[in-house]
Amino acid sequence: MRISLPHVVKLTVVVAATLSAWVGLSQSQYPSNLLDQKGNFSRGAAVALGEPFVGVTTSAGKVSGLYPVRSTGVSTELILTAAKAFLLTLNTIDLSRAHFAIDDPEWRDWSNVDVGIFPRRGVSLEELNLEQKAAAWNLLEQSLSTKGLEQTRAIMRTEQTLFELNDEPIRYGEEKYYITMMGIPSADGPWGWQLDGHHLVINFFVLGDQVVMTPAFWGGEPVTAQSGKYAGNTIMQPEQNLGLALMQSLDSDQQALATLSRDKIRNYPMAAANADNKIQDYEGISGADLGSSQRLALLDVIRAYIGNIREPHAAVTMEEIAVHLDNTFFAWVGGVDDDAVFYYRVHSPVIMIEFDHQNPVGTLMLNERGVPTRDHIHTVVRTPNGNDYGKDLLGQHLASKAH
Repeated sequence: MRISLPHVVKLTVVVAATLSAWVGLSQSQYPSNLLDQKGNFSRGAAVALGEPFVGVTTSAGKVSGLYPVRSTGVSTELILTAAKAFLLTLNTIDLSRAHFAIDDPEWRDWSNVDVGIFPRRGVSLEELNLEQKAAAWNLLEQSLSTKGLEQTRAIMRTEQTLFELNDEPIRYGEEKYYITMMGIPSADGPWGWQLDGHHLVINFFVLGDQVVMTPAFWGGEPVTAQSGKYAGNTIMQPEQNLGLALMQSLDSDQQALATLSRDKIRNYPMAAANADNKIQDYEGISGADLGSSQRLALLDVIRAYIGNIREPHAAVTMEEIAVHLDNTFFAWVGGVDDDAVFYYRVHSPVIMIEFDHQNPVGTLMLNERGVPTRDHIHTVVRTPNGNDYGKDLLGQHLASKAH
């Protein structure tokens, strides 16, 4: 069929108009206020990354010698095999985005906010094919405990709920979680991986059979999905309830020692993104001032977080933490009623855990603006005195290889 010149001209005009409209739409899809927030978070990250890493310390300074390079007797072979298998699924473009040196600053370039206001490197679950996705999940399965894996999935489900509530595909989605690999996975050299996304950040460092899984951020909103694809999905209840149970077990004098403030009226400042070098003094009540059952309850709180690591490595970490139990402090902000909103901190030379009920962000249609709610939880786990990201172990390893 012959097409006349007028028809060609008309078709060209229609196509050009369509393309023009599509370009205009695509350029306007990013709201200006969201772009402003994106810029603010980028500037904050740049400033933090410009600071040499020290780690979380007290005002007395860094304590050395807490993290010897040693054999734990717990194999990391399955994690290593899974990491190698995942890397083999990536093409050269994926590798250029997702694979970094063991001491790359990329370790520290993470955030708990959504991808719409903090862009990530690496490859996201939503862009992986089925083979790659299966390999990525196998890496998580071999690294995390059953509890940790389920909590990871549950937090991702909250992102689907946030998408359904807000209809903002730039910001929210169940698979907007990015994986990066650090170093060359090997049986005796240092390497690791990072999972980075909204309300879920895991930094996983390996040296031989030693594992460090901090900084780690676990949280989400809404805490319980009332509707949608994952109605009934619930997160972070053991962490919330065990902390409250410990506080309620204290007598009035002990609660007075633990309490920083009875008023929980805002988000409490935490050692989250951009706070690798936070200076935080010990506050609250020490393990030495707790009774035997209370000390066990404190260990239960800690185990609720450390138990996200693969079980044998969790036991090793708990043993290291228990050595410092007398010098482990428990601090509290808020009330102690069964339905109270609160913040708590567990802090010793080798562990810092923070839990906070936050103001609503993505659930303003369900919760009052500016008022902390049980429907939005943030938690952070740190290894103080320089071993976040396994940096103390890495430094010792590199120093030993330099001679």
